[in-house]
Amino acid sequence: MTSTILSAMRNPAMRISMLAIFLFGFAGAATSPYQSVVGINELGLSDAVYSLLILLASTVNVIVSVSIGILADRVGNYRLLMSTAIFFGVVGYGIVYVLPHQMSFVVSVLLLLPIYGAVYTLLFANVRSIARRMSGHDAASLTTGARAAISVSWVLVPGLVGFALAGGDSMLPAYLLACLGCLANLLIVYFKLPNESGADASLGKRFSYWTSFREILAPGIFLRVIAVAIITSSLHVNAAVLPLIMTDEIGGSVTDIGIIVGIVAFLEVVFIFVWARIQLSLVPFKALALGTAIYIGYMVLLGFSTATWQIYALTLISAFGAAALITIPISYLQDLIADRPGLGSSLLAVNLFLSGGLCAGLFALGTRISDYSGTALLGGAAGLAGLVLLLALDGDKTGKKTFRRS
Repeated sequence: MTSTILSAMRNPAMRISMLAIFLFGFAGAATSPYQSVVGINELGLSDAVYSLLILLASTVNVIVSVSIGILADRVGNYRLLMSTAIFFGVVGYGIVYVLPHQMSFVVSVLLLLPIYGAVYTLLFANVRSIARRMSGHDAASLTTGARAAISVSWVLVPGLVGFALAGGDSMLPAYLLACLGCLANLLIVYFKLPNESGADASLGKRFSYWTSFREILAPGIFLRVIAVAIITSSLHVNAAVLPLIMTDEIGGSVTDIGIIVGIVAFLEVVFIFVWARIQLSLVPFKALALGTAIYIGYMVLLGFSTATWQIYALTLISAFGAAALITIPISYLQDLIADRPGLGSSLLAVNLFLSGGLCAGLFALGTRISDYSGTALLGGAAGLAGLVLLLALDGDKTGKKTFRRS
């Protein structure tokens, strides 16, 4: 698998795409851990306003991502669209640092950064376009390497930024770092990224916005998106309850949380390539089902944990299952609309939006009827429900690249 990735990296478009993906992850990893601190503690937003802001921003992001995905297939110029979206990131991060005010923060989070977030869809659409010219194994390696680039940024950047800003009075310089990362990405993409063509021109009759949008809502596609969203919502539930279980229920410390998150992030990078190897012998839905079963087991064990050492012991299972749930859905969802790289990749944003919303509902329900450990068990139950739906939809298949749209 390593040799395959190294071979693929000889492709100039893939090399630049990997660097662009890393820099995209860099900007997010530099600011996301501190966004609430800046918005609430430093700029004075209320908890309610901040929560509403995040919800609205997620809605804007999914609408923009789908729209740009459709447009990318129509115009066939990923480089121009990516450059435009990255420019919004430069401005979005930059105005928060240069003009630290509630209004600039709201404009940035609600409008500019959601548009910048569509770069994620375009980057994977670009990788998909490159992969279409390669064999199945090589294509899978490209997606694996692309997702690993984001994971590497999340392993390296948060700790380095935290160390660099330790002892300071403000976390706003994180936004300056993100702005500079976006600026570097803009220059690299605009001047160095070879332009990839979009979908086959013969599909132009399907390029209208509403026709494409209805394509996403077709039962054969949307039910599978729902299944993946239910499965991946367990990742979000874990991110919400793990720190609370550690500190509030079993007597761990904030330091323990940081160590565990770091261990899992590092192991995820390793296991991403393990799952790439596994996918050589399993079709995507079977690999996803296996990874889901493993992560359900982790969530159940987390829910029954009563000591700090037990959660440390679970990091291996957690990372192995999580690596599957953050990588395999990319190929699975893109394959749902295999002939439209932009539209197919926009399903990644739809999945993120739906899984985040499901997590919010599960967390609210779980903490109402039980404690944080019970909420972890509820997250595992949701993962099981998603697995059952996935198997009901694809259990009789041996693996196909396209799916019925109705």
